[in-house]
Amino acid sequence: MFILSMTPEERRNPNIIGDSRRRRIVRGSGVKPQDVNQLLNQFSQIQKLMKMGAKGKLPPGMLKAFQ
Repeated sequence: MFILSMTPEERRNPNIIGDSRRRRIVRGSGVKPQDVNQLLNQFSQIQKLMKMGAKGKLPPGMLKAFQ
């Protein structure tokens, strides 16, 4: 799993992951660069949803998708 190839700081704050860090994660985990990019994009999307939920601004029915 490529999360284990990330440093603790990168896991806490994925926004610091630039090109050189992505290459290191790809080399260390044996996955494709697209896989790392996909994980980071999914994390960002979930993070946005969580912030919207905390503010009570989720679209109706959105929570049903997670049940």
